[in-house]
Amino acid sequence: MRNDFVTLADIEAARARIAGDIVATPTVDSPSLSERLGVPVRLKLEHRQTTGSFKLRGASNAVALLPAGTRGVTAASTGNHGRALSLAAKRRGIAAVICMSRLVPENKLAEIRRLGAEARIVGASQDEAQVEAERLVADEGFAMVPPFDHPAVIAGQGTLGLEIVEQTPDVETVLIQVSGGGLAAGVAMAVKTLRPNARVIGISMARGAAMKASLDAGRPVEVEEKQTLADSLGGGVGLENRLTFAMCRDLLDDLILLSEDEIAAGIRHAYAEEREVVEGAGAVGIAALLAGKIRPTGPTVAVLSGKNIAMDLHRAVVCGEWRDRQERAA
Repeated sequence: MRNDFVTLADIEAARARIAGDIVATPTVDSPSLSERLGVPVRLKLEHRQTTGSFKLRGASNAVALLPAGTRGVTAASTGNHGRALSLAAKRRGIAAVICMSRLVPENKLAEIRRLGAEARIVGASQDEAQVEAERLVADEGFAMVPPFDHPAVIAGQGTLGLEIVEQTPDVETVLIQVSGGGLAAGVAMAVKTLRPNARVIGISMARGAAMKASLDAGRPVEVEEKQTLADSLGGGVGLENRLTFAMCRDLLDDLILLSEDEIAAGIRHAYAEEREVVEGAGAVGIAALLAGKIRPTGPTVAVLSGKNIAMDLHRAVVCGEWRDRQERAA
């Protein structure tokens, strides 16, 4: 393992640093999935985190480590990181400008603005939004707090992995979302350090999974960003990726992809059987189990990573009308 990886000690330090800023979310049994799979299945309810996703962990840790006098913070985001960074900055009296593509849902833009940050729309991809964020750093002296490829962000997300092992000490399989890889890298480092024999399986969507394409190519590559129910998993990994690509390559046991229909089934199951409202990205662990793409042999934890779905879209998915909605939008 490379010696420049984020370590368990970094993750434990992050937990102490952000303890007052985040919620230690519960892990609960899923009787419906346990019966279906024949093994104990538990759900890590991270969608109940403040701001509605895991992103507050990494953003809070990174902002807490900024030097005094920092003028402002910026990042490119598909929505949830921007919302988390907006709150972390507001708590410390720092300005925030969040750069996003026009693919980001309006409900996520509205929450960023509600927290007092500027939501700046740039282009049709997260890579284009990243260019504007870099300009703010170069020309206006803002500090970059990227959504994934940053040691403090990875360490903050890794605190979720500490909670998984503490709440399910005999866990054998962890199902974790993968986009740019910050969550997956941090959680995998925590889980595999504490439980070396546990498997950590990454999950993404088939439409524009940048980390999967990069791992298959053996290097970070660009992919076309597409509309997907798992919009929080959109965006690239960055051609100059320093940490998350290598950590996901070395720590994940597998990375599987899901169709839009499979993701929709996960959202419906979360609502109908678990009584939880989750966004597409938050449902992919459930979806992978329902689709039979993962067949665990022992205690399994699926992370519900976020709940920030537009409620009209959620209703359409639950009622089986989301494809008609997509066709009308096209």
